[in-house]
Amino acid sequence: MNVAVIGSGTMGNGIAHVFAQHGFAVALIDINQPALDKGLATIGKNLDRQVSKGSLSDEDKTATLGRIKTYTSLSEGVLQADLVVEAATENVELKLNIFREIDQYAPEQAILATNTSSISITRIAAVTKRQTQVIGMHFMNPVPVMKLVEVIRGYATSDEVTAKVMDMSRQLGKTPTEVNDYPGFVANRILMPMINEAIITLHEGVAGVEEIDTVMKLGMAHLMGPLQLADFIGLDVCLAIMRVLHEGLGNPKYAPCPLLVNMVTAGRLGVKSGEGFYSWTHGTKELVLADRFKR
Repeated sequence: MNVAVIGSGTMGNGIAHVFAQHGFAVALIDINQPALDKGLATIGKNLDRQVSKGSLSDEDKTATLGRIKTYTSLSEGVLQADLVVEAATENVELKLNIFREIDQYAPEQAILATNTSSISITRIAAVTKRQTQVIGMHFMNPVPVMKLVEVIRGYATSDEVTAKVMDMSRQLGKTPTEVNDYPGFVANRILMPMINEAIITLHEGVAGVEEIDTVMKLGMAHLMGPLQLADFIGLDVCLAIMRVLHEGLGNPKYAPCPLLVNMVTAGRLGVKSGEGFYSWTHGTKELVLADRFKR
């Protein structure tokens, strides 16, 4: 079976990795070759980690990489696809334009999936001529490790397509969970307001960064505190999702915290920019003085 993955960033290369590792031929597509080379290098490093842990052989690593072919042309990359998974930036207009192009060039029978974490599947499907074949496949980060795939049915998504995507997810060793198409789906409708409330708690001076994260880790058995998690997700992504929730549900409780807005405006996006609620150097963190964030 042929799978095309659009986007070679963190999510895209992870999705390509797991499909290729489980025997699928993968076309990895991005706008330029340096982005693709970086994505392939990340896949190679992650495979090396699996080999060092004994969960993968050197032969399996070589075979996995051999199943991935790169393309800088979307029209060429999707020509043979049975499934296309879009994993571009969480931007509505960008995704709509990509799906218009996929619909034009992918085979008639191909299933078109999006890895969006919040944008309406129904809205995305509406720009195609195959609304019954459009579905959400929301993988969790890091994709090779996390077991969940949130499978989101749009208004017109068929039972047959849903069943096929659930089955393919299981073939990847994942646990698919079917949900309906409402803003934020399940994962981010619950997670993002929690992160936003943690930022409000910081903004109002209730406690500092480390204190908030410690309460949630030790008191609620979370593996990572909400502010550290926000840094990993990307504060720009958190803000975009909160805006989708706020607009889509029309409830003021989903309004993003002004501190979150200001930090994104200032370019403090978390790990990807080197500074968010923590300072990050080569993947390790140092606490940023919480007083900076108090109003």
